[in-house]
Amino acid sequence: MTSQVVPRATYRLQFNKGFTFADAEALVPYLARLGVSHIYASPIMAARGGSMHGYDVVDPTRINPELGGEEGLKRLCATARRHDIGLIVDIVPNHMAATLENAWWADVLRRGRSSRYARFFDIDWDCEDAELRGKVFLPWLSKPRVDAERSGDIEQLGLPKPGAYLLAWWRTANDRINWRRFFDINDLVCLRMEDDEAFEAVHATVARLYAEGVIDGVRVDHIDGLTDPRDYCGKLRQRLDPHDPERPYLIVEKILLHGERLPADWGCDGTTGYDFMDEVSALQHAPSAENLLARAWADLSGRSASFADEEVAARRDVIRRSFSAALEACVAAFDVRARSDPAGRDLSRPALRRAVTELLANYPVYRSYGAAPSPFLDEAAAHARRTGLPSDGWVIDILHRWMSDGAPDRAVSRLQQLSAPIAAKAVEDTAFYRYGRLLSRNDVGFDVEHFGLPVDEFHARMQRRQADFPQAMLATATHDHKRGEDVRARLAVLSERPEPWIARCRDWLARCAPLRTSGRPSNGDIAMLLQMIVGAWPPDLALEDDAGRRQFAERLAGWQQKALREAKLHTDWTDPNEAYEAAARGLLIKLLAENRAPDLLAAIHALVEEIAPAGMRNSLAQVLLKLTVPGVPDIYQGCEGWDFSLVDPDNRRPVDYTCLQRMDNPKQALIVRALAVRKALPGLFAEGSYEPIDAPEQIVAFVRRHGNDAAVVMVPRLGGIVGDVALRLPSKLTLFDALGGGATIDGEELSLPGQTVALFSTFKPR
Repeated sequence: MTSQVVPRATYRLQFNKGFTFADAEALVPYLARLGVSHIYASPIMAARGGSMHGYDVVDPTRINPELGGEEGLKRLCATARRHDIGLIVDIVPNHMAATLENAWWADVLRRGRSSRYARFFDIDWDCEDAELRGKVFLPWLSKPRVDAERSGDIEQLGLPKPGAYLLAWWRTANDRINWRRFFDINDLVCLRMEDDEAFEAVHATVARLYAEGVIDGVRVDHIDGLTDPRDYCGKLRQRLDPHDPERPYLIVEKILLHGERLPADWGCDGTTGYDFMDEVSALQHAPSAENLLARAWADLSGRSASFADEEVAARRDVIRRSFSAALEACVAAFDVRARSDPAGRDLSRPALRRAVTELLANYPVYRSYGAAPSPFLDEAAAHARRTGLPSDGWVIDILHRWMSDGAPDRAVSRLQQLSAPIAAKAVEDTAFYRYGRLLSRNDVGFDVEHFGLPVDEFHARMQRRQADFPQAMLATATHDHKRGEDVRARLAVLSERPEPWIARCRDWLARCAPLRTSGRPSNGDIAMLLQMIVGAWPPDLALEDDAGRRQFAERLAGWQQKALREAKLHTDWTDPNEAYEAAARGLLIKLLAENRAPDLLAAIHALVEEIAPAGMRNSLAQVLLKLTVPGVPDIYQGCEGWDFSLVDPDNRRPVDYTCLQRMDNPKQALIVRALAVRKALPGLFAEGSYEPIDAPEQIVAFVRRHGNDAAVVMVPRLGGIVGDVALRLPSKLTLFDALGGGATIDGEELSLPGQTVALFSTFKPR
């Protein structure tokens, strides 16, 4: 019988040289007062020197010395245990840093395929490029090789001189690289967890920490990068606890789109919570505003009203820009299969390339798994037949059959491991920055094509969550989010009143004309900027605060540059258009920092003040839902206070814990009180039923029940209801107000103000 430790609530901490294990140790008493049961740590293994995130691991056998090493980790663990707080760690099995700091990688560069570590990395030693056979393509030069040789730059790299590598200019990587990268990042090389020796080397230290009681479980980064996630999860459970494999808490970072469900046979406890972040956000957006906002966006930007159009175009762009070498390797693998299958002997390489490209461009989710029938594969093949050449339909049919016939091979795996990074780069890192209908619906893991979620559908999804993955994580903010949870909550208010927002946006665009430079930036880029100013304006920033506005403008400028480059329309990371970026930054600075158009800025600030109370109500509602629906709530560092952060690195800035420890924020108070109920009634929230309560469309209400324990939750949406709301409970209950009001329910009916969040439970708070 398993005795699994399931977190009551987690608190995500981003470790780096500026925030170490010792810093976290000092925070443990505060985290205990907050009410969390587990620290949820960013990667802790040795990473590149100065790494600010830990995902660029150089040695998975050693705890990062910059964070305090193993001694510091164990001190943190001991202090946390004294406060009944455990530890879950983020692990990175998909990739490592491709630098000389990584001894495994350095040995491969020195010895080639004779290195002990050659099998650890996903390198195509027998690629079709004759110059690269038996070598590693190394795109480390900042200029063409001939220029680097003349300038002496090569000697400064410190590479071994009889090594098994081909040194090249970084610009050639996308077309020639013969090893799998994490997305399109040249200094992150992918690992092969299907190799037993590599698996053991990567996980031995994590397994030891689990066996010693230092950690209670793991979060697996980028599960879609692995060849076989199901097999991997089973191996990981067995390695962590051979005697009781079900005991470790195991969650996976997985993006679910278009109704996709996490496969039940993976044997994990669920996802890291991007899916819930999407669901609670969609719940707070009015479905009726979708078409109005989409048409308005198309009118002012000149781009498509459909996100699907932007996604397919972005997929084609990133395939062409970043994955041409990976595409060729995938095509070559299918070519090998074609020669062994009578049905494929008429296939030409160009036809295979076109067919594979169409499948990748039209895949509705991140990837498929193994060679098995899949409705998403069927959908991709159907779309590919429509968008590809009519004469290539038979080629797509053959690929479709090969990917569904139960005989997985290298070609199928290559396509699956290629479709995931293409989806991530195209959706998260390109289309999200091209499509500005309402930016609160553009975030990691969000199903953008579904703008709003009706209450009954939200209830259905929570009931499904309770049935399938009751211990999955529930997130509303992460280290990867594009906009802070309270930015999204405030922008969602605009969906309740789309016509006034559209009119304002058109007016403001016209009034921005004097702030442009030679007609730049574009209308679409200005419209997105205006949304960000409205959504992210700090609650304590007064319009008259010149220094505060300048600081806010500088933060927005960082977001703006990243947004423009990720969109890849007017500028990008590889070839920045300095004139365009300067014009965009200039408009931002003139508008916000220098107040060159005071009437316009005053109008923007007036809207912020108008919608801020409703935004905060949305914020409290999403927090209470996260703390009470089925699953394990996660609080991203600092987000117990107001979270008006922007995309990274802004969302990874140091947290002001001195301020937070005053415990004077209403959001923080809500978290403390709700987590006290979770602690008092653990069985209720771990195993209790989820029963919707009939209520008006502007109200979300439900009861959780387990034995003699119960909790009733009510939150407003879409502005809530003016006046009281009468709710009929499923049975006679005696419940106490858990949020500090002091009221008691004794009966089958409940009447509450329609614009407040409420939590009543059988636990009577002190």
